[in-house]
Amino acid sequence: MPIVSIIIPVYKAENYLRQCVESILNQTLSDFELILVDDGSSDGSAELCDKLAAGNANIQVIHKPNGGLASARNAGMK
Repeated sequence: MPIVSIIIPVYKAENYLRQCVESILNQTLSDFELILVDDGSSDGSAELCDKLAAGNANIQVIHKPNGGLASARNAGMK
C-alpha cells in the first residue's frame, strides 16, 4: 500500500489537468497513488484522465456522474 494517497476531483479541468498531474509526478516521493475522480466532466477531462493513467501505474481513475466536490472526494476515499 502506498504511503500517500492523493485525490484530485476533476470537473471541467481539461486545460489545467495535465500540468497538475505532471507537478505531482515530478515530486521526489515515489511511493504514492494518484486518484483522479472524473465527476461527470462534459469537456475532455475524462479522456485526458484515462490517457494520463495509461502511462503511469501510480495513477487510478474513477468515473462517476456529477455529484459535486464532496461526492468526488468521497468516491476517491473509498
